[in-house]
Amino acid sequence: MADSFDRAPGAGRVRGKPSNPGLVEASSPRAPEFGSEDAKASLFSHREPLRQPRSSPPPAEDTRRQSKTSNPVQNNSSTPALKAQRSESLVLTSSLSANAPEFYPSDYAYSEPVYEDWGDEYYASASLADLVQGILSHLNSSPGSFEVDIDDITATLNEWVTTEDTLKELVELIYMQSTSIPNFSYTGARLCNYLSQHLIISPSNGSFRHLLLQRCHSEFEKKNQAVCGNEETQRKFHSYVLFLGEIYLNLEVKSANGPPKRADILLVALKDLLTTLFSNPVDGNLTCAVKLLKLTGSVLEDTWKEMKQPHMDEIMQKIKGVVLDATCSRDVRQMLLKLVELRSSNWGRVHAAAAASEATPYNDPNYFMNEPTFYTEDGTPFTAADPDYFQIQMKMKWILRLKRRLRSFASSRSENGSNKPNVKRLCLGAARTSFSSC
Repeated sequence: MADSFDRAPGAGRVRGKPSNPGLVEASSPRAPEFGSEDAKASLFSHREPLRQPRSSPPPAEDTRRQSKTSNPVQNNSSTPALKAQRSESLVLTSSLSANAPEFYPSDYAYSEPVYEDWGDEYYASASLADLVQGILSHLNSSPGSFEVDIDDITATLNEWVTTEDTLKELVELIYMQSTSIPNFSYTGARLCNYLSQHLIISPSNGSFRHLLLQRCHSEFEKKNQAVCGNEETQRKFHSYVLFLGEIYLNLEVKSANGPPKRADILLVALKDLLTTLFSNPVDGNLTCAVKLLKLTGSVLEDTWKEMKQPHMDEIMQKIKGVVLDATCSRDVRQMLLKLVELRSSNWGRVHAAAAASEATPYNDPNYFMNEPTFYTEDGTPFTAADPDYFQIQMKMKWILRLKRRLRSFASSRSENGSNKPNVKRLCLGAARTSFSSC
């Protein structure tokens, strides 16, 4: 036993086990029998790990480290090199080919596409409807650019509208846009007026204005059926009525002598349309009649007065009868009453103010605008709507006149050499003068 300790401590020992203990066991000879010299030598030559120091981690962690170091050896099958080898083997053993024909289902019938050479005709395939629709959409979204763009629009349409058929198509497109979009009726009427004067084409069957009036007349003949139709039919009819009112206000007819005037035929049509609307006094028809009268009432009444025709008075009587007898809703009844009130105030028009010397609260709407503002003891403003306003106004005028009389009398006494006027007599005299002038 002493022979085994002749070496230095730790000599011949290895701290770590071999990376593959199985290889060592496979290559080492069979263990000798106990008691032989070879057994003694192998007993002390067995490679056991040294005692772990106190600061070293526990043996369990060391075991995990050893297992981790052995994992790369065991997982070498997932390295990129092995993956490449596997993919190469799959390619070599695959039966797929890049030159294989395309796959089609059994019920698929393949046909070669046909390509046509349109040439210059491809750009001419754009229709007049597409062009006009783009123009109308632009004017609908930007009505403020009408004055700026109308010359270019007219020049473009003169290049496209060269036949009677294209002119009829243009009239129909503008009419449909103006009656289908309520907010476009005013812009559409302005466009119709400008095109009626600046379109070059004038066929023998009629100009732009003539075709437009014909289109409106064809819708006018359906008024009796439309006023009693369903909701959608009435909606289209009401849009037509309002568009016709805009046409009457904006369409100008040139006269041989004098300035242009409005189309008289539309004046008769509007009167008949109002009569038709009041013949079936439902809420939709009454609302349309109110809108039409608010739009054209002042112009219609002035024209009828010049012609000495009492049509507006007759319409107001019909409205009063509807308010009393018809079973319309409360809101529509209020609209009709407001319309009667608007007509009694001359359709909201204010004439020129009267002269200052002739101004009264009855002939001058601005009579109270230049009046002074008075305040009560608690600081509340006193206006002309208050019942005591005129009494206070007269008292203030009397006080102002009295002060002016006092100043003038005092100045005259100082010129005569007397600085002590009789105030009592002065006040009584000024009061008599002021009240007599009031």
